[in-house]
Amino acid sequence: MQVLGFAGPGARTLCDRVAPHLDGRVAVVKRTDGVDGSQAGDGSLEGVAAAYRVGGDGDGAWSARGSDRGLGDVLDDLAATYDHALVVGFPAAAVPTVALGDADPEQVALSAETAADVDTEAILDAVADAAPHVTLDTLVEQVKASPRAHRAGAIATFTGRVRAKDGEEDPRTLELTFEKYEGVAEDRFRTIESDLMEREGVEEVVMFHRTGTLGAGEDIVFVVVLAGHREEAFETVSDGIDRLKDEVPIFKRETTVEEDFWVHDRE
Repeated sequence: MQVLGFAGPGARTLCDRVAPHLDGRVAVVKRTDGVDGSQAGDGSLEGVAAAYRVGGDGDGAWSARGSDRGLGDVLDDLAATYDHALVVGFPAAAVPTVALGDADPEQVALSAETAADVDTEAILDAVADAAPHVTLDTLVEQVKASPRAHRAGAIATFTGRVRAKDGEEDPRTLELTFEKYEGVAEDRFRTIESDLMEREGVEEVVMFHRTGTLGAGEDIVFVVVLAGHREEAFETVSDGIDRLKDEVPIFKRETTVEEDFWVHDRE
């Protein structure tokens, strides 16, 4: 799922202008004006983690509000079923953002004084260039949609995450930062996937490795295998992550409570 944010005066208007020009399913996440989300009109949320309003037929328009879901959680929920997400009013979010007026987002994709000054084609290019928001569910749904899915009775997955500590005496890891050797890394990913799919009983293999800075507990890498039986699926997942670590040029910097270092410099 491609994600683009909009911040500053006229952000909602600009988002609404762009949405019809995007291909596929588009989700829009807009921040409410009130701190307590009063625009949703569901009354008090005291003691309620999340409240949803759904159209009368169960398939119509819906809205949601609550206290235990951040923007990242919402994007994770949307990633498996939407092609694009447009985010309005979250300048501090770690997503590429169109900055209007004096808005100062964390990641600036484009900037302009007013919405009228922004070319729609430039925004569409920014959406296409943004790193995709991928979750494990995204990849599982992708392999389920395979034309070879009717031959498969198993889906096996692997998720690698940021470990806070390897041992009790180790300094706590605060975050990991990953950088890919652009172009080469993607080619290696595709080669490994193709090699593994040549195995008997393996129908689809997809892998994804996040880049940028990730905090303790966040997901880093996914491997998903669609296969005829669990034996082929488990073996291929294991071999897939081993080959990824050995063959794909991804560099890792670790930040602990004591120091900051590139891991390959210690090996």
